[in-house]
Amino acid sequence: MESSNFIHDFIDEDLLNNPGMKIHTRFPPEPNGYLHIGHCKALVIDFGTALKYGGECNLRMDDTNPAKEDTEFVDAIKEDIHWLGFDWGDRFFYGSDYFETTYQLAEKLIMSGDAYVCELSADQFREYRGDLSTPARSPYRDRPAEESLDLFRRMRAGEFPEGKYTLRAKIDLGSGNFNMRDPVLYRIRYIDHHRQGRKWCIFPMYDFAHPIQDMIEGITHSLCSLEYEDHRPLYNWVRDHVDLPAKPRQIEFARLNVTHTVMSKRFLRYLVETGLVDGWDDPRMPTLCGLRRRGFTAASILDFIERVGVAKSNSMVDIGLLDYCVREELNRTAARRIAVLDPVKVVINNYPDGKTEYFELPNNPNDENAGTRKVPFSKVVYIDRDDVSADPPPKFFRMKPDGEVRLMGAYIVKCNEIKTDADGKITEVHCEADLETGNGMPADGRKIKGTIHWLSAAHCIKADAALYDRLFTYPNMNEIESSEYEKYLNPESKKLIKDVCLEPSMKDAKQGDKFQFVRLGYFTLDSKNENVYNRIVTLKDSFKL
Repeated sequence: MESSNFIHDFIDEDLLNNPGMKIHTRFPPEPNGYLHIGHCKALVIDFGTALKYGGECNLRMDDTNPAKEDTEFVDAIKEDIHWLGFDWGDRFFYGSDYFETTYQLAEKLIMSGDAYVCELSADQFREYRGDLSTPARSPYRDRPAEESLDLFRRMRAGEFPEGKYTLRAKIDLGSGNFNMRDPVLYRIRYIDHHRQGRKWCIFPMYDFAHPIQDMIEGITHSLCSLEYEDHRPLYNWVRDHVDLPAKPRQIEFARLNVTHTVMSKRFLRYLVETGLVDGWDDPRMPTLCGLRRRGFTAASILDFIERVGVAKSNSMVDIGLLDYCVREELNRTAARRIAVLDPVKVVINNYPDGKTEYFELPNNPNDENAGTRKVPFSKVVYIDRDDVSADPPPKFFRMKPDGEVRLMGAYIVKCNEIKTDADGKITEVHCEADLETGNGMPADGRKIKGTIHWLSAAHCIKADAALYDRLFTYPNMNEIESSEYEKYLNPESKKLIKDVCLEPSMKDAKQGDKFQFVRLGYFTLDSKNENVYNRIVTLKDSFKL
C-alpha cells in the first residue's frame, strides 16, 4: 500500500480544486557542504512526492548566498541524489540563474510602493525592531519611489559600502510576525560568487529569492522544513506582489533530528577543516557520502526515512533505527565470511602435520540461492582472544581449560593447555580434536554449549578493520550549545585494528561488497583504503522497534 501523509492530503485537496494540475516540486540545497541524513528527509519528500503524483521535481542549487559555496559541493549533491535513486532529468538550475529577473522584480516593487531603500545601520535596525507591544520604526519608509529606485540602481553599480543601504519590503511594521516587519529583500555584499564572480555586489535574501525562483520554475508545492512556517506569510506576500503567473503553495514538515548526531553544516565543516574527522566522507559523519563509505546502502536509508515518516511536529529519532534498517537488509543479503580480529594461536596436537582439508560453509543461510564456499582447515588455527580464558568466569562456554568447544562447521576440540606470558596474556593454546566430529556433531550425543569461529593460520590473509561508534557521546545534541559541541565528541568513535585475519576467499573482495563477519558484525571494504574493512554495524544492539 502506498504511504500517505498530511502533505499528500493538502495536494489531494489542491488537485480536487484544480483539475489537471501537474504536481511540480523542487529540492533546493545550498552548495556550501555535503548532504547529510537530515537533508535526506527533505530530498525524499520532494522527489518522492513528485513520483507519487506523476509530476516533476527540480534540483536547484540555492546559491543566493555566495559565502562558502563551491562546485565541489554541487557535484557531491548530484552524486548523493543519484545514489539514492532519484533523478531531476533536465531540470537542474541555480538560484543565481534568476538574479537578473529577481532584480527587475525588486525594481517593480519599488515603483509600486511596496519596497524602499533603507539606510539604517545594523545596530539601528536592531534598535528600531520593536517588540510585541511596540512596532518597528524606519525613518526611510516614506522615501519617494524615484529616490529609492535611484539608490537601488546605484547599490547595484557598487557605489556604496557594505551595510550602507538595504532594500526592504513595505509590509507592516506592527505585525506580530517579525518576519513581516518590513523585512530586508536585498543587501550589499562585495564577495566572489562561485558562478557569477564579481558581477553582482547586491544579493537577494532567501525569503525574497526563494518564492520568485519557485514561481519562475512553475513549482506548485514548495515543501520545506518547519522553521519556515513563520516565514510562510512572507513567502505568500512575495508570491502575491510580483508579476509571475505561478502561485505555489508552501507546506512545512518537521525536520529530522537524530540522536548522537549534529546536523549543523557549519560544525560539520569545522570538523573537516580542523582535521577532527577524515573529510566530509569520514564514516562517522552523518553525511550521505560518509554513510555510503561506511557501508550503509541507499535502500536502508530510504527505509529509515520511510519508517520515520512525515510529521508536523519536531521529534528526536533514535539513531539505532538507522542501524536496524541496514542490519535488516544485510542480514538478508550480505555474504557470510570469517574474520578473527584479535588472533590467538591454537595448536591441535592430534591433527596431522601438513594436512589441509576443506569444510563447506553457507554463504548466507537466509538465502537458499547463495550457495556455499570451502574454508581450509589445518593443524594451527586462529581464534579470537575473547573466545578463550585461562580463568573463565561462571557460564563461560567458550575455550577454557579442560573444556570442549565446537569450531564452527568443523571439529569439536578440548583445551589441554593455555600458555601465557609474564603479564598473564594468552600466547598459545593447545587442544585435542575429536576427529570423528567433522560436521561438528558428537557421535555419542554429548552436548557442546559453545561454538566459536576460527581460521587456518597457514591460509588466512591479513587486513585492517575500522570499528566505528557514535560520533557524539550525548544523545540529544539539540540541547547543547553549538559552542560546546566539541566537548561531546566521542574519543572512542573510531578504533583501527591492524592485521586482522580473514578467510582466503576475501582476497577477491571488491570495494562496495558487504559481508557479515560471523559473530562480529557487518563490514565493507573501505572506498579509500583497499586493505581496510569498515564495520557498518554490529550484529545486534539494544534498539527495539
